[in-house]
Amino acid sequence: MSVLGEDSPFYPVDAERVLLETEAAVAFYDGFPVSKGHALVVPRFPVVSLFELDSDMQAAVWDTVRRVRELLEEKYHPDGFNIGINDGQAAGQTISHAHIHLIPRYKGDVVDPRGGVRWVLPEKAKYWETGDKAETGKPET
Repeated sequence: MSVLGEDSPFYPVDAERVLLETEAAVAFYDGFPVSKGHALVVPRFPVVSLFELDSDMQAAVWDTVRRVRELLEEKYHPDGFNIGINDGQAAGQTISHAHIHLIPRYKGDVVDPRGGVRWVLPEKAKYWETGDKAETGKPET
């Protein structure tokens, strides 16, 4: 099984970075890791959004995420994980091939980890301090 085809912006992937290959996806260490063990799971099909894949393929990709998380737990013994997708330019996606980040987290890696992924919008991250009700995104009636 080849890692990823030339049609992927991730091509070529150094074999030393590869953690796991499945029929649906390839997992490898991030080239610009934010923590020890930071990995990506990339579908073999070069789609921009994970949601362009059919539901069976999405499920297979998420199963790969589960398996990679287990591998990272065994190797690095993190205290938690941030697992996420930047889906679209407005969400920070810079590589036009869908991928899921698995970022191992360790006690003390930041002063206060509360809010986790909410820090993508720092002014809204500390929801527990404001007491303001969040906007639901639900249309007005």
